[in-house]
Amino acid sequence: MEVHSLNKISVIFSFLFFAVGAATLVLGQGTRVGFYAASCPRAESIVQSTVRTHFQSDPKVAPGLLRMHFHDCFVQGCDGSILIDGAGTEKTAPPNLLLRGYEVIDDAKSQLEQACPGVVSCADILALAARDSVVLAGGPGWPVPTGRRDGRVSLASDATNLPGFRDSVDVQKQKFAAKGLDTQDLVALVGGHTIGTVACQFVQYRMYNFNSSVTVDPSISPSFLSQFQSLCPANGDASKRVALDTGSENRFDNSFFGNLQSGRGILESDQMLWTDPSTRTLVQRFLGIRGLLGLTFSAEFARSMVKMSNIGVITGTDGEIRRVCSAIN
Repeated sequence: MEVHSLNKISVIFSFLFFAVGAATLVLGQGTRVGFYAASCPRAESIVQSTVRTHFQSDPKVAPGLLRMHFHDCFVQGCDGSILIDGAGTEKTAPPNLLLRGYEVIDDAKSQLEQACPGVVSCADILALAARDSVVLAGGPGWPVPTGRRDGRVSLASDATNLPGFRDSVDVQKQKFAAKGLDTQDLVALVGGHTIGTVACQFVQYRMYNFNSSVTVDPSISPSFLSQFQSLCPANGDASKRVALDTGSENRFDNSFFGNLQSGRGILESDQMLWTDPSTRTLVQRFLGIRGLLGLTFSAEFARSMVKMSNIGVITGTDGEIRRVCSAIN
């Protein structure tokens, strides 16, 4: 199916499913679907076409933009502060050093400044680009509430609350709850790891130096261990990247959860969603395991993305509309 057809079908389906809930959720926070309908009618289409152009050249921008939006929202809210250049900014924090896709946002912003100068925020561009990236990877679309304004503060020291690859489920829950997200949101959003890759440096310890008691993480399936080790050899290139969803890194689907069930999760924090009883049931529900009330991953992911994209938003006359996304006005 062609990309534009996927886009149209996904957005229509998701709109019917989410419109009432999304509007109710966000109106009180100052964002709304169609915020730029009068002030910049082509805003969403410009972002969409820009993301598509970059995606066609390099599909890796899709998971990059999705992660970037997540990292932006978890630090000082969804205010585009992840985009700001400079010493000591969020972009320079260790968890953000390998983020990619900034050139897509800059490209979209340049086009929007020509079409509607000083109107569309960088924070909104990032939120829209994350949605469009998921659609291009074969995932759902959803109406993105817009009207965010851009933040003026970006500090690497604020990035310490980002979820980490060794966080226990309890710690992950605490970090998500601090942002108003529940356990189902946690599992759904981590499911975004169905696309993208991770550097071996973040997973090698699981196979060669897990802890003082065992060498190999016991949650890794024995049938997967040799394959995992071949992907990230003990003395291999630590910067080599491996798929977070083995066998389906470029397709947005629920196979990620099947890999967790099979002990083939790549990040320790991801695999913990299966080994911890408090989240295993949600993984099982996303897989449609018999005897449990099923959850549709695409629908729940879209719902949770709307919630996440409204964390700590700046609206009204607060903040600013940056002229260039990488610099405060």
